[in-house]
Amino acid sequence: MRSTMMQFPLTLAHILDRAGRLFASTEIVSRLPDKSLHRYAYGDFHRRALALGGALQALGLKRGERVATLMWNHYAHFEAYFGVPCAGGVLHTLNLRLHPDDIAYIVNHAEDRFLIVDDVLLPLYDKIRANTNFEKVIVVPLSGSSVPAHYGDYEALIAQSAPLSPPAMDEEDPAGMCYTSGTTGKPKGVVYSHRSIVLHSFATAMVDCLGLGNRDCVCPVVPMFHVNAWGLPFTAVMMGAKLAFPGQHLDAVNLLDLYQSEQVTLTAGVPTIWAGILQALEKEPARWTLTPGMRMVVGGAAAPEAMIRAFDKFGLGVVHGWGMTETSPVGTVNFIKRETAGLASDRQYELRAKQGVPTPFFEIRAMSDKGEAPWDGATMGELQVRGPWVAASYHGLEDDTGKWTEDGWFCTGDIVTIDAAGYIKITDRIKDLVKSGGEWISSLDLENALSGHPKVREAAVIGVPHSKWDERPLAVVVVKEGQTATADELREYLAPKFAAFWLPDGFEFVDELPHTATGKLLKAKLRERFRGRPWD
Repeated sequence: MRSTMMQFPLTLAHILDRAGRLFASTEIVSRLPDKSLHRYAYGDFHRRALALGGALQALGLKRGERVATLMWNHYAHFEAYFGVPCAGGVLHTLNLRLHPDDIAYIVNHAEDRFLIVDDVLLPLYDKIRANTNFEKVIVVPLSGSSVPAHYGDYEALIAQSAPLSPPAMDEEDPAGMCYTSGTTGKPKGVVYSHRSIVLHSFATAMVDCLGLGNRDCVCPVVPMFHVNAWGLPFTAVMMGAKLAFPGQHLDAVNLLDLYQSEQVTLTAGVPTIWAGILQALEKEPARWTLTPGMRMVVGGAAAPEAMIRAFDKFGLGVVHGWGMTETSPVGTVNFIKRETAGLASDRQYELRAKQGVPTPFFEIRAMSDKGEAPWDGATMGELQVRGPWVAASYHGLEDDTGKWTEDGWFCTGDIVTIDAAGYIKITDRIKDLVKSGGEWISSLDLENALSGHPKVREAAVIGVPHSKWDERPLAVVVVKEGQTATADELREYLAPKFAAFWLPDGFEFVDELPHTATGKLLKAKLRERFRGRPWD
């Protein structure tokens, strides 16, 4: 039997139009460089996004051409999220935390035609200008200073723009683009279609995913320049939720002030952000009045169980998730299922420290040398995934470096276990596992345990070459301000939780750990630094 349902393309143009019609009075708040708050509503956003699209068309933007952004999280970047793709272009967000040489490489590889840049980031643009060739650079005057004459003025373009003439769009047309962090080799480009973004938005809005709805106030701390701020801006517009953007001010005090003034109900970021938030709350527990039950979505790295327990004491709920640039990014989200709701408290915390279960239409499996690993919560394997918002290739690369299997599974490089209830637990990246005497040791499990020690702010565990055991684990630790710790007390703290051969043979205490541009531990630098460290 043939379906008689009308074919309706899934595009961002529909989501933008819906927001303008149904949620025109809903507020959008942005913290500006001087820390003041810019306020307007979805009606203004809708009009200005269309004006931006019209201005880009007037500049000659053609279907499928890339428009790069070098911007923090704020209202103008938000307008570009919709104005560029609704004009037929592809929004290419540049990671401003990367080295200028890497940014220039990405711009040239993507063949970006135009650039929209914050005025406060012009010094960064100056570092890549000689190695790039943008046809037009448009400056957003966030700080109130005048725009240099040889650049386009974002606000002037918006004011002078003719209405957007939406091009005919297919849901498979590219809408967005993001490059990987480049921790192994050159950054690689991932392209997102209108369809994949819309489907991803539907999934993340679901109750047992992020549960994002019209009554929420959403604060994306995760940068809009990387993986679409985990899709939150798109989902928020689809549902008409209030938005509070932190701008460039990502310290704990400014974030907590914003959470309080706007009564944020859902926020998202990497564990280093939440570690700072927790430290501020513990230092001044009565300073802020936050929305009870505010959901704090954590990704990019695992949040230690101790952190989850600590936030519970403040009435704030950590929500674990997992994803990658190649998965748009949300693939799994943690929630307590009906059959696990009656478990003892300690067992529930153990579950909440995992990365959750796959969203609908997102398939997972763990593969080992012996084939697919059983879902027993113990057998490790490399996580492979597939689904309608998982990339099928990298932009402009003929050699996909074996990342995709012949039957369409994407090989993530994450080592996981999957339990009988479908909860995945990331045990390590393939390159970060410690192999000692033929046995695998999870550096991530050791790091999470160490982070639970009351004196430890952050910890990394790496494998260091050993003449007898091939590798042995070395713990590199940052202690909290005003605290001191010894190797013996940390080893004693770990001993009841792990087999003896898992315990680190050495501890190094440092002032800070290196991180990637997206907040992940950069263990390659630690391995290089301690490669020749002698063992006792």
